Amino acid sequence: MPSLETVRSFLAEETGLAVVSTVRSDGSILSSVVNCGVIDHPVSGEPRVALVSRGGAARLGHIRKGSQVTATARRGWKWVSVAGPAELIGPDDNTNQLDQDRIRVLLRDIFTAAGGTHDDWEEYDRAMRDEGRTAVLIEPKRILGRA
Repeated sequence: MPSLETVRSFLAEETGLAVVSTVRSDGSILSSVVNCGVIDHPVSGEPRVALVSRGGAARLGHIRKGSQVTATARRGWKWVSVAGPAELIGPDDNTNQLDQDRIRVLLRDIFTAAGGTHDDWEEYDRAMRDEGRTAVLIEPKRILGRA
């Protein structure tokens, strides 16, 4: 069975490209391609599969209503999936009461964990703020795959 380190290795390739799925209120699945990375939770320090989501993304509403989240990365014929509950940290979701500076750093940490780089971090921060970007932190309750 794959480990979280296997997931980290998969996500380190192809700038963290993965498919993330949530459950809509009617029970159907919403899937989208995103960039993910593995980071430590900013409060607990426990590892999480993380992505940054646009503020108006439907997946955020699904997660707020209790949807589990699955992230799947495929490289050739090998694949890994992480599934579990997710926590949101952003302008509309901040149960840990992180200050704005810590949220700014968290979004950068996720972006770089997913292989992202930026030439102008101030511009990046401004875009994240203007777009209401939110951190999605998936707790790895189940890890499956053929790695």
